[in-house]
Amino acid sequence: MNITEGVRMRHWARFIVGSCICLAVAAGAPNVCAQSPRAVQGNTIVSPELPKANLIFGSAFLYMGARQVNLYGMADAELHLFIKPGKKDVIDAFYWVQFEHRVPSDKHTYNYPADHTTDIGGLSFVYDVKSWPDFDTELMADPASDGAAISGLLAESKLKFPDRATRVRMFHLPTPDRRTELMIIYGEALPENSSVPVRKEGVDLMKEDPAFAQKLLDDLKGQLTIQTK
Repeated sequence: MNITEGVRMRHWARFIVGSCICLAVAAGAPNVCAQSPRAVQGNTIVSPELPKANLIFGSAFLYMGARQVNLYGMADAELHLFIKPGKKDVIDAFYWVQFEHRVPSDKHTYNYPADHTTDIGGLSFVYDVKSWPDFDTELMADPASDGAAISGLLAESKLKFPDRATRVRMFHLPTPDRRTELMIIYGEALPENSSVPVRKEGVDLMKEDPAFAQKLLDDLKGQLTIQTK
């Protein structure tokens, strides 16, 4: 059995348990978070609102499940994870999708510099591209963070994110009040001999390696289709 088959078997055999409970069932049937209006059918996230769209991921990626978390009492987030398995227990690539909104008691809004923008399926995103030598450790640095939550979800399948890694992080704000966001993070493992710069604090690849940053954005778009409704 190769690692892809092993991950797929472990995935279909388990429950995802958090503040939201997701049940993995037979292929083709929806995977639904109990507290979410969204469902996952195969490799498609069906979102009836905020935004109203289908997010369709390439067949090379396996769906690992979902979590719902409260972030510091300020926002509620629904996290979904698709992965491309690698060698042993470290994945090669991933899509981390997060639907997030501010709780009523929090008066902040989402504001991101629009230095870099792109469009997928008619949705406008701002984005940045960074790299790390210890991405897996970076995600778990704060136990209360969304990064720790997504790492915990992956760990349930005895897998982990790569250390040397690069990622594109994108934000779409579907409402005029800017209190709701869709975040999509696409990441890839970097081989040891890669010339892409990495540093502990993270490297802004839009500045230091714009050609690779564009390649990673193209990789993201190559395996993701967004159909707005």
